[in-house]
Amino acid sequence: MFQGMKYVYEVYKEKSFSKAASSLFISQPSLSANVKRIENRIGSPIFDRSTKPLQLTEVGEHYIQAIEKIMDIENNLENFIRDLGDLKTGTLNIGGSNFFSSWVLPSFIADFSQKFPNIQISLVEESSANLSLLLQAGKLDLMIDNCILDEQIFDHYVYQKEYLLLAVPKSYSVNTRLQEYQIPIETIHDGSFLSPEVLSVPLNSFANEPFIILRSDNDTGKRALTICQENNFTPHTIFRLDQQMTAYNIACSGMGITFIGDLLLASAPATSELIFYKLPGKNCNRNVSFYWKKGRYISRAMEEFLKIALPQ
Repeated sequence: MFQGMKYVYEVYKEKSFSKAASSLFISQPSLSANVKRIENRIGSPIFDRSTKPLQLTEVGEHYIQAIEKIMDIENNLENFIRDLGDLKTGTLNIGGSNFFSSWVLPSFIADFSQKFPNIQISLVEESSANLSLLLQAGKLDLMIDNCILDEQIFDHYVYQKEYLLLAVPKSYSVNTRLQEYQIPIETIHDGSFLSPEVLSVPLNSFANEPFIILRSDNDTGKRALTICQENNFTPHTIFRLDQQMTAYNIACSGMGITFIGDLLLASAPATSELIFYKLPGKNCNRNVSFYWKKGRYISRAMEEFLKIALPQ
């Protein structure tokens, strides 16, 4: 019943036979025939082909759940066997957004690789939504992100706290009225901007300005919209993006205002093109965490990587 399950799972992930065929490097007719053979074997369709994108039938939902359990068992056994070899072989699959992959993970990966040179590390750079799907499917061992994932599905360790700030192009005239709220970059780097004595900007002062907002399936995007709503306006959004780093770079060009984490500002190249403001409300605070799938076998490679990455 589960022979050829990789074909079904790839179609489920891509929600398209053509995209799945491309990912699997086989022809679409061959893929369709393989999936149809499995459906005939179980006596029921797995996919509702009348919908776009493809949706699972009720039987399909149970079939995919079973596939994921099988994948978990296989991964757990592989990791257990590798651990018996005292990290002399194996792989570690880690995921992060563009920012975390560029500025946070590289130093940890370098330290880990120096200590365990025989472990092959794969770094996957994706959006938060796609990373969580890969983690749930067992395609990733760990991911780092500032989103909040379902505690019924994922476990986590907190890496550090992060605070969202407002980044405004210095050319915007609105800055001249708000000089008392502006934060020097040095206070962001040393964390002193978090002092209660540092004033939060009246955010509705920017209600008529253009904004660069991350998509709603991104934690930064969700928080940005919530913070604006709490301050009685809906931002005039000119760009909807997937990555915080991209939003930062576009804001540096003067095209719009955006919400940026202090962790990014501590890591990314400094700029003189932006003015920063402290934001009001509790939605500006969040945790950056390492996540893994709940109930899975925690390999020694995962343990050793987390020892390197997490504050002791």
